[in-house]
Amino acid sequence: MTGPEGARVTYASAGVDTEAGDRAVELMKDAVRATHGPQVLGGVGGFAGLYDLSAVTRYRRPLLATSTDGVGTKVAIAQALDVHDTIGFDLVGMVVDDIVVVGAEPLFMTDYIATGRVVPERVADIVRGIATACAETGTALVGGETAEHPGLLGPDEYDVAGAATGLVEADALLGPERVEEGDVVLAMASSGLHSNGYSLVRRVVQVAGWGLEREVAELGRALGLELLEPTRLYTRPCLDLAADASAHVHAYSHVTGGGLAANLARVLPAGLLADVDRGGWAVPPVFELVRRLGDVPWPDLERTLNLGVGMVAVVDAQGADAALARLAGAGVPAWVLGTVRADDGSTGPDVVRGTKGVDGGAVVLHGSYRTS
Repeated sequence: MTGPEGARVTYASAGVDTEAGDRAVELMKDAVRATHGPQVLGGVGGFAGLYDLSAVTRYRRPLLATSTDGVGTKVAIAQALDVHDTIGFDLVGMVVDDIVVVGAEPLFMTDYIATGRVVPERVADIVRGIATACAETGTALVGGETAEHPGLLGPDEYDVAGAATGLVEADALLGPERVEEGDVVLAMASSGLHSNGYSLVRRVVQVAGWGLEREVAELGRALGLELLEPTRLYTRPCLDLAADASAHVHAYSHVTGGGLAANLARVLPAGLLADVDRGGWAVPPVFELVRRLGDVPWPDLERTLNLGVGMVAVVDAQGADAALARLAGAGVPAWVLGTVRADDGSTGPDVVRGTKGVDGGAVVLHGSYRTS
């Protein structure tokens, strides 16, 4: 069949290059296979990823945990810099560390890349980053999809998403039910902005008229490289900490969209409140730079960015020192953030409760932030 003017229409002329997709698979398959243990069946390229669950028989009451997410508009920074091998760390961090919060060990993950034009080397870079992060977290990358969407996305535009599944013993499940009055809240340092708030950050940079190549003294490198810093992966340190009986871990909170207080409140039970001292740590320079460049109010900043805290652990007071020591040994800077007490019903701009649809506890923020 030909078009109204007699021109022959093919899939390629519509903007989809299936051969480029095949080349991308060839470039990435070794990195993907490197995440496979004996539990993964079928290799690369099947319609579905297969994972042998025989080991689940050792569990008394196994619970599956699952999460899905993307990395938001941080991909725009990667595209602008033409650097694509770190965005996969952000994706794995956003997805896998959400299931680690409940104490689940990640088993496998799948990814999805939508792009306006398949450039094999670019797609392979993205997937190699995902695979490297999966290997670091002990997660098998068992499948994925790359979809070419000409006309919907620009030729050099793409978006990424992923989903992961993990397993936890029912009586080892972490969460609000374990948190008690007197517990200690510990902060784990972020590696930077991670993958949230980039719509705010990109707008600030645009309004300031700064280029991504600009060298920034307080950052010690170009702005774009700072904004592209990969998300810290907390998977192994958090799982090891949860398995340490001396640490008495009751809950974790992954600080993503909404900031520290909103995410911490999600893992506290109704009737309890966490006191958090804003002055308990020095906010890293990149956050102060965003605030200053955009004249962003601190309340807006703390509801949007992690401000240097990427993961939180709520532990029994007797386990706090052991937990801090273990995290330090794992190379994760950590410190005491606050304590848990009875909720006195306080209200005001410094009190956060009822976030993300969760009818749980509350967080009250005290004092002022310190900048380094």
